[in-house]
Amino acid sequence: MFYYSPGTFGQVLECWDREQKEFVAIKIIRSIKKYREAAMVEIDVLQLLGRYDRGGSRCVQLRNWFDYRNHICLVFEKLGPSLFDFLRKNSYRAFPVDLVREIGRQLLECVAFMHDMRLIHTDLKPENILFVSADYIKVPDYKGTPWSHRDRSFYKRLPKSSAIKVIDFGSTAYERPDHNYIVSTRHYRAPEVILGLGWSYPCDLWSVGCILVELCSGEALFQTHENLEHLAMMERVLGTLPSQMLNKVDRHAEKYVRRGRLDWPEGATSRESIKSVIKLPRLQNLVMQHVDHSAGDLIDLLQGLLRFDPSIRMTARDALRHPFFTRDQFRRL
Repeated sequence: MFYYSPGTFGQVLECWDREQKEFVAIKIIRSIKKYREAAMVEIDVLQLLGRYDRGGSRCVQLRNWFDYRNHICLVFEKLGPSLFDFLRKNSYRAFPVDLVREIGRQLLECVAFMHDMRLIHTDLKPENILFVSADYIKVPDYKGTPWSHRDRSFYKRLPKSSAIKVIDFGSTAYERPDHNYIVSTRHYRAPEVILGLGWSYPCDLWSVGCILVELCSGEALFQTHENLEHLAMMERVLGTLPSQMLNKVDRHAEKYVRRGRLDWPEGATSRESIKSVIKLPRLQNLVMQHVDHSAGDLIDLLQGLLRFDPSIRMTARDALRHPFFTRDQFRRL
């Protein structure tokens, strides 16, 4: 047994299953009430998903679980690194667009599957998407490097397999009409969540859009920890927030709005905050900086996933029918 991964919930150990004769990952939950409750939610969700995803092709498979000295322990199949860990160890180099396509397709298939089951993940992010295999190859990566500096040290990693699985279902919510508490990790949080307008399935699709941009660029799209700055970044990248959304904000978000528009830059906390927003490019320009082909299709897909109004945001099923994915099928015929 050895240490595998940290987390606020506890830790994950890689262990040898002597009965099945295979390595497994055991998620050990801290002996705190709220974490135990989240673990029981995760067990229920995984058992439900497992009944309908018998091949385990979309979501991580729960092998078993047990309660040991008030620590709930979940036994999972062992997978490879998360997308975030792969990016980090790859010096945050962008993924090739064809790899982004394959990852995006699988991620959307998982989201569509969950939404068909009336489940909302609510915490999709690169840390919660794992490659099935840890194997990778090294390929030369001389982009932007002067000829005089090109040697064997300039390379990047590419996974041998694009197969992924989604993990961490402790925050998964069942469909309800009155969801209004805060969900999602900051960088992947939808505008309706920040504005207190209530949320449902579309919040997962916003997260998918942010993830795809990050895979294409190597960096998180909205790098902030403050609500008003986050909303201002959204406007900078995607355009003006709809007035009908700003006019309906809850009492906690009223301070971000003045006279029917975002209170920016007047409400900014500092000049540095304003600078961090101004330096962001428009979505189209950002994608075209990193994507050599399929840029037009990818931009159109992202614009559908990152629509401010959740009522007209693209669904997972709609996204899977988008030319960014379907044109690829024709290329391979």
